[in-house]
Amino acid sequence: MTSINTNIAAMSALQTLRSINSNLQSTQNHVSTGYRIAEAKDNSAYWSIATTMRSDNAAVGAASDALGIGAAKVDVAYAGVESAIDVVTEIKSKLVTANETSTDMTKIQDEIKQLQAQLKSVAESASFNGENWLLGSATATKSVVTAFVRTGSGVSNVTVSTETVTTGNFALFGMASTGNADVSTGVLASVAAINLTESSASADIAAALASVETALSKLTTGAATLGSLSSRIDLQMDFASKLSDAIETGVSRLVDADMEAESAKLSALQTQQQLAIQSLSIANSSSQNILSLFRG
Repeated sequence: MTSINTNIAAMSALQTLRSINSNLQSTQNHVSTGYRIAEAKDNSAYWSIATTMRSDNAAVGAASDALGIGAAKVDVAYAGVESAIDVVTEIKSKLVTANETSTDMTKIQDEIKQLQAQLKSVAESASFNGENWLLGSATATKSVVTAFVRTGSGVSNVTVSTETVTTGNFALFGMASTGNADVSTGVLASVAAINLTESSASADIAAALASVETALSKLTTGAATLGSLSSRIDLQMDFASKLSDAIETGVSRLVDADMEAESAKLSALQTQQQLAIQSLSIANSSSQNILSLFRG
């Protein structure tokens, strides 16, 4: 039955067109933004996970930057300790030479004095961003960021891991109130105090050699500590890079649009839209056809 009051066919065609237009708009948004889930209303569960993981990924990036700063501090300290080992080894050689009775003790001391000045220079120069690990008390400690860790859901399960290093174990010298090296304290204090004279006996040289050996042992241990820490930071930085990529990939799988599928869907919906418009036009024309029944 055809009614001039209610066009059921047109109403049905209009509903179909509205549905198609809604799907078409959604698909166009997916294509234009690249996201299948761009807002919470699209899928609140996946959107929430993606938002949290993006935040975590940003934190991983910040931790990675902090690792880079920590690595720089460790590398500078390691370079300083390594240089100090070379200089102290040179002082050791001078002391061995001093055991020869025919040597000029004054000249040897002049050479040692220059090497001692070099040790002070190394200690004061081994600074990164104003932080010097080679100057300080025997109990001095420094911390470096090693990782950003999420152990579960919730704010309380987010932590930033740090590694504390007792830099006093390998600090070349103490730090004076002026910020310069205090050569009276520190691992190399006894080395800095070496002062050979023409009257120095073999016992004095032997004592100086013992001080050098003790200093070398502490420096070697310190270099090993810094080396292992540097290696750990390098591994963590590599892991942080891979972790960031993995998180980004995981988020992508949750919310990114499949552009091939969306493109095919867009073409299909555009065709459906054209057909729906035609159907609506046909349905609307049926009312006009009734007029022909009243024409004589």
